[in-house]
Amino acid sequence: MKSDTNTRPAVLQVIPDLNTGGAERTTVDVAAALVAKGWRAVVVSEGGRLVPELEALGAKHIILPVKSKNPLTILANSRRLKQVALAENISLIHARSRAPAWSALMAARGLGLPFVTTYHGIYKQKGALKSWYNSVMARGDCVIANSRYTADLIATRHEFARGKITVIYRGSDIAALAPEAVTPERRAALAGAWGVDGSRPILLQLARLTGWKGQKVLIAAMAELKARGAALPLAIIAGDDQGRSGYLAELKAQIADAGLEGCVRLVGHCADVPAALALSSLSVVASTEPEAFGRAAVEAQAARVPVIVSDLGAVPETVLAPPEVSEAERTGWRVPPGDAQALADAIAGVLTLAPDARTALVERAQGHVARHFTVEAMCASTLEVYAGLLGRRTE
Repeated sequence: MKSDTNTRPAVLQVIPDLNTGGAERTTVDVAAALVAKGWRAVVVSEGGRLVPELEALGAKHIILPVKSKNPLTILANSRRLKQVALAENISLIHARSRAPAWSALMAARGLGLPFVTTYHGIYKQKGALKSWYNSVMARGDCVIANSRYTADLIATRHEFARGKITVIYRGSDIAALAPEAVTPERRAALAGAWGVDGSRPILLQLARLTGWKGQKVLIAAMAELKARGAALPLAIIAGDDQGRSGYLAELKAQIADAGLEGCVRLVGHCADVPAALALSSLSVVASTEPEAFGRAAVEAQAARVPVIVSDLGAVPETVLAPPEVSEAERTGWRVPPGDAQALADAIAGVLTLAPDARTALVERAQGHVARHFTVEAMCASTLEVYAGLLGRRTE
C-alpha cells in the first residue's frame, strides 16, 4: 500500500530566505493553499522569521544555503535539491529567485519534473552575462509574472519565454487588512512601541531600507513641507535595514540635518502591518525604480488608507489615477519618482481632503483591490498552474 507521502502531490518552493518581502509572503500563502487542498507543501530556504508560521500551517521547511550566488554552491545546491525532491517525492519545483532558480532548474530537469518560476522583481540587466543570469527566471515550463508590466518586460528581455508567461497578481489578505479586523489592543501595542500618542496624523512608509525604496525622497518631502510652514504629520519609516547600516546612518543624518527628529521616525521592521495601517492617515510608496508589483500600495488601499505612489512600473495597474481614469475613479495619487516637491504637494493635498471625499476615495480603493488583488485569487490561479502541469484538477 502506498504511503500518504507517495500519493499526495507535493510542490517544492525554493526561495533564498523567509524574512520579509512580497516573494516571501507569497511563498507562505501558496504553501497554505496547497495544504488546504490536501497537497503537500515543502519550502527550501536559509530560514527566517516566517518559518514558524509556515510550519504551523502544515508545510515542511528545509534549510539549505540557497541564498548563495557562488557558482560552486549553486551547483552543489542542485544536487541537494535533487535529494530533497527524491526524499519528499516532489511532483513540481517552483523557484522564486535567481540564484536558487539555477539550482532548482538543474534539479528539475535532472529528475524530469515540471519547473515553474515567478518573476517577482525588476532585475537589473546590464550586459550579456547579467542577461543570461536573469534568464533563469524565464526558463520555467510556466513563467508567472506578478503584473502585466512584468509580463511585458519578460517578453521583451527573453523572447524564448513568449507563450509560457501567465500574469498572476500578488494577492493580499483583504479581510485581515480591513481596519475593523485590527483590535484596539493591537493598535495600542503598536502605538506604544512607536511612541505615538495620536496627536497628529501618521504618514507611513512600509519598505525595507534600501536606496531605491525612496526613504530619502520622503524625508526631503517632509523637509519641503517644513520649509513651507505646513503642519507636519508624523512620518513613520518602517522597514528592516537588512544589514545596510551605512544607509540607515545616512537616513538618520538626513533627518537630523533637516531638523526633523520629532517628525520622522525610523522604527525598524514592522510585524503587524494591518495595525500599522490602522494607525495611519496616509501611506507613501516613494520608490525611485520600477516596482514589479507594489504590495505596499495594494495593502494600503485594502486597509482604506489613502496612498501616494511613484508613477512607474506596475503602479498604473494597482493605483488608479488620472489621466488613465476619471477623477471619480481615482483610488490614489501618483507622483514623478524622486520628486520631493511633488510628493510634498500630494501629502499636503491628501491631509486636507474633506471627510466625505476621503471616505469615497478609500471605499473605491478597497473595492479595486478586492476585485483584483486577493490572496484567494492569487493562490487559486497558482494552483491551477500546478494542476495544469501535473495533469490534475484542483477541485
